[in-house]
Amino acid sequence: MKTTKFLKTAEVEKKWIIIDAENIVTGRLASFIAMRLRGKHLPTYTPHIDCGDNVIVINAEKVHFTGKKRSDKIYYRHTGYVGGLKEVTAEKVLDGRFPERVMRKAVQRMLPKESPLARKQLSNLHIYAGPEHKHEAQKPEIIDFAALNPKNVRRS
Repeated sequence: MKTTKFLKTAEVEKKWIIIDAENIVTGRLASFIAMRLRGKHLPTYTPHIDCGDNVIVINAEKVHFTGKKRSDKIYYRHTGYVGGLKEVTAEKVLDGRFPERVMRKAVQRMLPKESPLARKQLSNLHIYAGPEHKHEAQKPEIIDFAALNPKNVRRS
């Protein structure tokens, strides 16, 4: 009987990939990014090791929602005080000061829940609202996510 080969931390080779999020459906992109962050696209996937890629997302302010989610989707947070439940719509977040938080929250909710490994994998995600990023030295590979499936792009 063969034993399962587990990857060791020293054997991990991380790649850098860049994805342009302009006119891309948010949930489809978030699931793709979560898969790449965890390393589930690799044949050497090991659940307890951070073996995923480093992902750079540009133009995060131009992502789309299907249906009426842009105006109806509500993000909740609590201040810690009694009656301190605050809510904000996805439209206000995308039009506000930090539009990249929509994509970060979508990816975070697709990773394993609140564990040290999930926090480490989420730290490999770099999101920028505009087209510029500061990771040119890593020579990231460009992935055309829009061309992978026609449903990935929001057509108006």
